[in-house]
Amino acid sequence: MKKIIPVFLCILFISITANANTYLGQYSNNNYGSDSTSNPYGQYGSQYSSTSINNPNSQYGSAYSSQGVNNPYATNTPKIYAQDGTYLGKVSSNPYDPDSTSNPYGRYGSQYSSTSVNNPYGQYGSQYSSESANNPYATDAPVIVSGDDNQ
Repeated sequence: MKKIIPVFLCILFISITANANTYLGQYSNNNYGSDSTSNPYGQYGSQYSSTSINNPNSQYGSAYSSQGVNNPYATNTPKIYAQDGTYLGKVSSNPYDPDSTSNPYGRYGSQYSSTSVNNPYGQYGSQYSSESANNPYATDAPVIVSGDDNQ
């Protein structure tokens, strides 16, 4: 019995930490990519999927959820990472959050910042870069992850 309790606690701890972050797809302009948030028929782009930022009734797409990208007051929205691990901000409609991609004066929302998906000449925002969210043919588009312990 003494050996069963520590094993159970280890399994419980692993399952809790494994679920701390949720993959929410590639932040991509690709309408056909299986992981793309722009694919209306894919798991991460469908308006009906619980793991889609495009579902207005999911915790990630809701205008009322603290994790909803459409909530202009949310500060705990999903984060964007480049394939090499570079942090690219939060997918958020909050124009006042310093990490929001909707903050035109912030590091991740400015059209002039090198780490912004909104920079049309940057690595992550250009329509020609293979690492860009705005290139419909990008092979290494940024990914979206929910959770607090990524940054």
